[in-house]
Parts: sequence; structure tokens; C-alpha cells
Amino acid sequence: MKKILFSLSVLLALAGVAGGVRAEKADRNKPMNVESDALRYDDVKQVSIFTGNVVLTKGTILIRGAQIEVRQDPEGYQFGLVTGAPGQQAFFRQKRDNLDEYIEGEGDTIEYDGKADTVRFIKKAQMRRLRGATLADETTGAVILYENLTDRFTVDGAPKTATAPAGRVRAMLTPKPEPVAANATPAPGAALKMSPQAEKAGQ
Repeated sequence: MKKILFSLSVLLALAGVAGGVRAEKADRNKPMNVESDALRYDDVKQVSIFTGNVVLTKGTILIRGAQIEVRQDPEGYQFGLVTGAPGQQAFFRQKRDNLDEYIEGEGDTIEYDGKADTVRFIKKAQMRRLRGATLADETTGAVILYENLTDRFTVDGAPKTATAPAGRVRAMLTPKPEPVAANATPAPGAALKMSPQAEKAGQ
């Protein structure tokens, strides 16, 4: 199926994600580009639905999913819902402001709230913080809520059911590295590379 390349400068579905204090500030002024197999737009409801191998970029933001639904409320705030394909999860990645760090994660679905300035990873949720190409922090749980304005996140485990035990939250957190002296010579090392998840998302 022929892909659609759709450039959006008005439909700022990720205004909340891009406008946070910790998120890359320059992203808010970048055009949004969406590539998908199909697009359905409802002007009355102010809803756009992109389907089929959807890849969305906006500055440093990279999103991948089987479907991305974007809507706008009467106040002008935008909201997005990203759904993964069967057997695959939706993916999100964004650079942190003024740092060589990235936040990225996956969930069966990902929700954006432009009014609250949050991103939520839902079901089999994973979120990582990378310093350059090095994994710094990693969390997993049933639901992860990341707050861009405060750079805080909360993780909930899955509740216990009659057929399954309660899901546990798991986290790996590394200390913040010591600052390097101005006259220090950096140690030689391999060139930085994107994480496997990000490389896959950019394909």
C-alpha cells in the first residue's frame, strides 16, 4: 500500500510533550511529520486517525505505532493515543533539554495529554533514560506516567486477579555521574549509537 507523507504544522498533538521544562524546548517549534498507510480526518470532531506502520517525528520526538489518533478539545489542547500492532508495542523517544540524554519507552498503548503535559505508557510498560548511548535508568510496570514539567514519573504494577498474581514494579536506577573537570581529557571510547529500539523505530 502506498504510504502517505503528511506534514503538519498546525496539528500540534504533542504540544504537551514538546513544551515541558525537561523535554527538548526546540521541539515545540518544529513541524510535525507523519508517515502512514492511511489517514482519516473528521473536521467536526477535530480528530485525525493515522493507520498502518505510523511513524511520527517532531524535532527530537520519534513515535511509532500501528495507529495514532490525534484530537483537539474546544480549548485548543491536543491529545494523542498511540496503539501498537498485534505482537508489537507503541514506541516513544525524546531528547531531554540541554542534555545528551533521552527518554524512551514502550507500551501496548501510549497516551499524550497536552493539557496536563504528560505521557502515559500502558500495559507491559517500559521506560528508559539514556545518557548518550548508555542505559542509565530503566523501569517496567503495568502503567508508567511521565510528567514532563517536573521530570517525575510514577509506576504502577498490575493488580492481582483470580488467574494471575499481582504484577511487580521493577526499576534499575544509576547514580548521576560526577561532573568532569574542564581541563580533563575524555577517555577514548566507541562512537555513540542509538539504542536498538530507536533504530527499529526509525526504520
